[in-house]
Amino acid sequence: MGDVLVFAEHLHGKFPKTTLVAFAAGKDAAAKFGGACHAVVVGSGVDALASEAATYGMKTVFQVDSPRLEHYLADAYTAALAEVVKAKGIETVIATATATGKDLLPRLAARLGAGFAADITEIHADGTVQRPMYAGNVFATVKLVGSPRVISVRATAFDAAAKDGAGSVEKVPVSLDDGKLTMKFVGLEEVTSDRPVLTEARIVVSGGRGLKNGENFKTVLEPLVDELGAAMGASRAAVDAGFVPNDLQVGQTGKVVAPELYIAVGLSGAIQHLAGMKDSKVIVAINKDAEAPIFQVADYGLVADLFKAVPEMKDAVHKLKS
Repeated sequence: MGDVLVFAEHLHGKFPKTTLVAFAAGKDAAAKFGGACHAVVVGSGVDALASEAATYGMKTVFQVDSPRLEHYLADAYTAALAEVVKAKGIETVIATATATGKDLLPRLAARLGAGFAADITEIHADGTVQRPMYAGNVFATVKLVGSPRVISVRATAFDAAAKDGAGSVEKVPVSLDDGKLTMKFVGLEEVTSDRPVLTEARIVVSGGRGLKNGENFKTVLEPLVDELGAAMGASRAAVDAGFVPNDLQVGQTGKVVAPELYIAVGLSGAIQHLAGMKDSKVIVAINKDAEAPIFQVADYGLVADLFKAVPEMKDAVHKLKS
């Protein structure tokens, strides 16, 4: 089923963990399809990134470098990637289902007239892929007919790739028709925080509606988050109630995470939330309702008043660290 091309998304001159997941998925697919795994790095002045991408076991890294591609713009990136896919005879394109991946890949599939499978969790040797549906309650096996194929991978479906030898880097020129590119970069308003990125953190502490208001997120939950060096998340109910901004939402309509430790505080565990965190390695739940659904997936559960338990946990962590 031919060669695989991984779109190597980058930010501030670095590859996030989600890109390393895409590398792992691409290598897995190439091994099963009997082809080679390549990567493509798109941007302006990305020599160092292209060289780094080659160290993750990519046979060839195609470097598409142009001032016109300095910032992500869907129309320009789609045009550039489509040229690479056609020029290099790529059979399968893979990227992680990040915000950029979700925006770019459907456009690329449409440009190529290709089949598209979104948010997949497993790749099979027969060319089919598996993707969750109905908040992960069922899984669909999808077969993409024709070539090329375009696939986005769930960020928690594969472990991040490790460096595994160095492939070659090939600079690929592309022709971008400014007359057909209507998008312009205006600016980037980025949320910054001293805490780890939610989708990459080893520990995530999430709060739910049980915290009652936004002030309690700050006075009760945040001290534990910071003591653990964790990222903070929230349920959709807490976000909809205005307790915290929506960039903290974990769940089916929020961010999908799979940290080593996930602590759910005052969070009932609705199916939509579980879809975004149930792949966490260890899940700890604190809730005063012993019948809360979160306890069905938790490795450790504490039936208690969070307003008493969370400060005690924070103090215990501080004592262990000192």
